[in-house]
Amino acid sequence: MSAELKREDAVAAKREDAPDASEALARRIAALVDDKLGEEIVVLDMRSLVGYTDFLILATARNERLAKAIHDDVYHQLKREGLLPGRAEGVQEARWVLLDYLDCVLHVFVPEAREHYRLEQLWGEAPRLELQDPAS
Repeated sequence: MSAELKREDAVAAKREDAPDASEALARRIAALVDDKLGEEIVVLDMRSLVGYTDFLILATARNERLAKAIHDDVYHQLKREGLLPGRAEGVQEARWVLLDYLDCVLHVFVPEAREHYRLEQLWGEAPRLELQDPAS
């Protein structure tokens, strides 16, 4: 069985066992990013589009230092809650940092990288989760 099929099976199993868990995790990650001054936070609901993840969380960091700080905070906060990412990428360069929690994948970009990769446009048909406005 290929790694991609194993991943899809794992995501499907999590969806069956706890259907609301991935949305709760996506909201938790978005809140952590917001607390660390991430900007333009968008959560895309991928459940009807792909089998390998439920949500993509996209955020912009003003610079590489902030992208790294967001990564570090999300990683350590979720580790305290017993969650470790399956993989992390881009941490050293910190222009596009990815934390893969299987059913939720966090992407933190510096502004130029976010504009270049345009994941919102690539997945334009994905519904967006409504996030609570931190000012309210």
